[in-house]
Order: sequence, then C-alpha cells, then structure tokens
Amino acid sequence: MLSVIIPTEGVEQTAVATLAALVPGAAAGIIREVLLVDGAGNGVIERVADVAGCRFIGIEPSSQASAFAAGARQARSPWLMFLPAGAVLETGWIEETTQFIQAVSASGRDRAAVFRYARSPYADTGVRDVLRAVARKLVGPLGDQGLLIARDHYDRLGGYPPQARRAEARLLRRVGRSSRTMLRSRIVMAG
Repeated sequence: MLSVIIPTEGVEQTAVATLAALVPGAAAGIIREVLLVDGAGNGVIERVADVAGCRFIGIEPSSQASAFAAGARQARSPWLMFLPAGAVLETGWIEETTQFIQAVSASGRDRAAVFRYARSPYADTGVRDVLRAVARKLVGPLGDQGLLIARDHYDRLGGYPPQARRAEARLLRRVGRSSRTMLRSRIVMAG
C-alpha cells in the first residue's frame, strides 16, 4: 500500500528514530517497504537497512530532494510517504493515514497530505526555530512535515525537482492548498 522514503545523510541515530516510529505501521500492514536513501557512503546506513529489513539506495552526495526523487523512482507501492530522517510520527498516524488513502482512492480526486508539525519538547528554541514557525503560518507546511501522496499524483506534478533550491517547498506549492490536507497526527523531529 505504502512506500516510505527516508533520506539519511549517513546518520544512524536519526534514521533509527524514524524507523522505530514506523514499526507499528509495518506490523499493521500499511507499509509495504521502507527505502533508506544515503549519499554519505560510509556504510552505516547500509548496515541499518540490512538489520531493519529496509531497502538501501546509495546515491552520490546531494540534496534531500535528490534523495527523495531517487527513492520515489525505485518505490514499488501506489502510495509514497516522504519523511526526513529524525521524523517521528506520533500515535494515531496509522489509522489516519489509512483513512486518508481510502478516502482519496474512493473520491478519485488528487490530494496529498502533510503531518502537523510539533517541535520536540526537549529541543532548544533558537532564532531559526522562531523564523520557521512564522514561515509555517505564512506560507504553509515546510518539507520537514513529511508528505503522503499517491504515486500517480506525484508523477503528474513532476516529483521533486532534484537540482532545484527548496525543492520540497516547490513540490508542496505545486500540490496547492486546495489539494493538500493537514493530518491531525503530529510529526516531531528527533535529534
């Protein structure tokens, strides 16, 4: 049903945090595969993928958007979920994601969804965090909120433009406000 694509940048801790949050989804049968896309080339993520039963995709060092695009090209499921490494989905995401997929499939309309962003209660708040919060209010969701989208819809939009600046934001803009749903389930960035 769902392929999860996670760009990892060679960091084990953030990848493992995200994978741990996905285990209930795999057990429930909503996740068909998880693809860990890494450009660091240090072998760490390849070992994590092997231990966790994920697919490993090695790429040349590049942007997160390039990693998302590489994962999408190799994903096998009709639905794609893009998550940054370190993203932890809170309880309830499985049911809500399943309901969203069923509703979109039944309606025949192109829709995509993002998760509600929640700052980690343990993170220090800096100027950058305040600016990102203001940006979320003004322009809408940012790339760190994940993206749930049907593969066909993703392909029609042209996917992540790998070499473009702020490619994640560009794809969200192409989805458009009227075709985007903000899920109630929250996403917290670990690490």
